[in-house]
Amino acid sequence: MQEIQEKRVVLVSSSLMKIKTISFVALLLCCMHPLSAAQSSQLGQEDTRTLRVFIFAGQSNMVGSDSDAKEIDNFPPFVGAGNEQSKIRYSYAIGRETMHRSDGWNTLQPVNNVVGPELSFGKIVSDNIKAPIAIIKCASGGTTLGGDWNPDEPSGFKLYPIALQLVKDALQDLDAKKIKYRVEGFFWHQGESDMFNATYKANYATNLKNFIVRWRGDLNLPTLPFYIGELSCKTIWGMDNRDNMYAISEAQKEVCSEDPRVTYIPTNHIGVLTKGANGLHYHYGTLGQLEHGHNYATEYLSSVGKGTIKNRSYKKWPFKEGSAVKLFVLAGHRNMEGEISFTDDLRKTKYSSLRKDNLKVPYSYSLGGGFHVSDGLEPLGPTGSYETFGPELSFAYQVKKKQRTNMVIAKFTHSGSQIIDWTPNGSNAKSRNLYAPFISFIQKNISDLEAMGHQVELAGIFYHLGENDMSFASYKNEAVSRMKEFVNRSRQDLEMSELKWFVSHQPSIVFDGAAKVDITGQLKDWSQENSSNLHVQALGLLPPQEHLLMDSNGVIKLGLLLADVYLDQR
Repeated sequence: MQEIQEKRVVLVSSSLMKIKTISFVALLLCCMHPLSAAQSSQLGQEDTRTLRVFIFAGQSNMVGSDSDAKEIDNFPPFVGAGNEQSKIRYSYAIGRETMHRSDGWNTLQPVNNVVGPELSFGKIVSDNIKAPIAIIKCASGGTTLGGDWNPDEPSGFKLYPIALQLVKDALQDLDAKKIKYRVEGFFWHQGESDMFNATYKANYATNLKNFIVRWRGDLNLPTLPFYIGELSCKTIWGMDNRDNMYAISEAQKEVCSEDPRVTYIPTNHIGVLTKGANGLHYHYGTLGQLEHGHNYATEYLSSVGKGTIKNRSYKKWPFKEGSAVKLFVLAGHRNMEGEISFTDDLRKTKYSSLRKDNLKVPYSYSLGGGFHVSDGLEPLGPTGSYETFGPELSFAYQVKKKQRTNMVIAKFTHSGSQIIDWTPNGSNAKSRNLYAPFISFIQKNISDLEAMGHQVELAGIFYHLGENDMSFASYKNEAVSRMKEFVNRSRQDLEMSELKWFVSHQPSIVFDGAAKVDITGQLKDWSQENSSNLHVQALGLLPPQEHLLMDSNGVIKLGLLLADVYLDQR
């Protein structure tokens, strides 16, 4: 998180219905694998006949645990991904005590009504390349790399030999049918179980390196690319096992940094299930799995040259040279990012015009902890990683409707973060620290506008308090004190002692002691300490049966609410 650079890839996919723009943190750039000479040659010859084979393996978040194929069409960008994909071959062995097996090649579709990342991956890749594709998957929940997946001494469910035999059998069947193919990549998501075993955790990097070497050797594919899925710190494990998760993620990054053909795939920003009693969960759920597969597909397609740069920069700057501008900074976690607010939903509201870029409001952003970053200032519009939007759209709409001013919006979010990550000292998980990048982000926006000749007023920081923190008693206990530390230090470092902070929060979850913490009362007291402290109660914005996440209507209302509080306090 210390340096944020941008890698922007645009994919045109009928499964996503429109052009997509994706960004990655600079740390990942060292992990990108180059094309092999064979791949480059074949691409240059427009090889559309050779079957591309992809291997998927791992534990529960590779299985797709706690997902439901019947929910897929609830998410506009992924409609149809649960249908049988008859042109894609699929061979699988999924599960533990009861393992679902294809027993040869089938067609790609949900197995046991479960959504794995292969569904969206297959649809997106097949929509973007002309060659046929095939997927082989072996996954089993609650399994370890140190034991179950150990190539040398497999224990427990002994998954390495099971997976190896599955892959060999599938490839031999292609050989027998004289189908020309090449194995394009190995997609691995695993590690949560190893963090609970001290020996496995300490040796995760060593074990992963050995795992990769053995697969390449056993398949006689010495340059086989691997894609390593990040363990999401948005899950409850990211809170109650923060140090353990950090240790595994650092081990994975070590392997990526040492092997140019191993790529680290971020997942902290993708959806995570919110159906637990406190709204927190261990698994991605349906939406998260679809986005998980999208991330793999995007990275693979980029590696084979199937991505183009989308230029969203201004052709004509909207403000006069030397004019004054007001900069509004929006920041926060899951709802400020817009986790389940889909651009397509805007069609059904009176705010349907927000789907289009607003050329009068320049906008810069760093979303998902640096996963998706703007190229400087762009026209305000929906820019979520998966056709989603945040409250910035309705916020700008409301402010512009009632106030004639040159306004600029800068948005900095990380939906996989907790409040501790925003404090000046952060936590032991140093790569998750956000304070320094956040302050630098604000300073850069100010300096960029000043360099264009504008007089810049930082009109305020609008921060939506962390949803996960509100649901977990030990984090909720410290939420307001950590927020105060964050606010006070920002005023000091930005040299603006009266900088206005608008802090909104939603209702707390009544679970495991969390209800005993009076966030509302604490924030009311905070607002009395300084006239620049603005407390905003964002109540009634959650849809029925949802503990944490605002849908599109809720996110629109959040933006309107924040705008009205700003306009009222002037």
